[in-house]
Amino acid sequence: MNSVALVGRLTRDPELRYTAGTQTAVATFTLAVDRPFSKNNETDFIRIVVYGRPAENCGTYLAKGSLVGVQGRIQTGSYETKTGEKRYTTDVIADRVEFLQRPQGAASSSYEGRGRVNNQAGSGFESAIPDGFHAFDDDDDENIPF
Repeated sequence: MNSVALVGRLTRDPELRYTAGTQTAVATFTLAVDRPFSKNNETDFIRIVVYGRPAENCGTYLAKGSLVGVQGRIQTGSYETKTGEKRYTTDVIADRVEFLQRPQGAASSSYEGRGRVNNQAGSGFESAIPDGFHAFDDDDDENIPF
C-alpha cells in the first residue's frame, strides 16, 4: 500500500507548467509539514506534484503560506546531472488537494475561499458550480431535496 495524507503550508507559490507533447498541466510546490511530538519543532519540506485540471486550479488559487491538505502516493526516482552525479528524488503525487485556508493577507478576490481539487472525474472547486445547481451551506440541511 502506498498512501500519504499531509497537512501543511506552501513554502512559495506553486510552479505551473505544461508537458511538451500532450500539454498536460503540472503544478509543483513544496509543503512545510510540522513533525508531531517533536521537542525541537522540526519541519519536513515535501515536494508535491499535481497533474491536469487540478494542477491549473492549484496554480491559480494557491499561494505561499496557503494551508492545504494533500492525499496521494509517494514516488521515487533518480536522474543524472550534467556532471555525471546521480541524484535521487522523492515526491508526493497528489490525487487530492484540499484548500483549507488562504495565506495571511491574501485578497479574497484572488482566492475563491475553501475549495477542493481531485484528480477524479466530476470534481472541482465548490465555487465552480454548473448551471442549474446551487450550493448549500453546511447548516442548510432543511433545503436539501433528499
